[in-house]
Amino acid sequence: MVDTLTPEERSEIMARVRSKNMRPELAVRMLVFAMGYRYRLHARDLPGSPDLVFRRRRKVIFVHGCFWHRHSNCALARLPKSRIEFWTPKLEGNRKRDEKNRRALRRDGWSVLTVWECQLKSSSALERRIRRFLDAEC
Repeated sequence: MVDTLTPEERSEIMARVRSKNMRPELAVRMLVFAMGYRYRLHARDLPGSPDLVFRRRRKVIFVHGCFWHRHSNCALARLPKSRIEFWTPKLEGNRKRDEKNRRALRRDGWSVLTVWECQLKSSSALERRIRRFLDAEC
């Protein structure tokens, strides 16, 4: 399938994709804050710069988009129909980098929770999951 946009139009659209402060991340931050937990954002001294960092608890939360981070068995993680030779290695590289960062954090004594974009649909289930994660003793 051929892309319907010119390379310049596609580039402009892709340039607007941000890595921080996206809607899913903001939703999780508002939920966690409303639950009474306090956190730091995007700790650059930790592998992968986790989205939410709870230093005293030694816990981090990543908020991942299903498409960009290849959420398994998720409809939102489908591959684009054009330029598959470009997208497949790029998206697979994201997934591998995420796993490497998770392993490094765990090796350093951090607990890691990944919240996927598609999991935001049920805020009560997400709240229970986050509370269990943050309140659990390591």
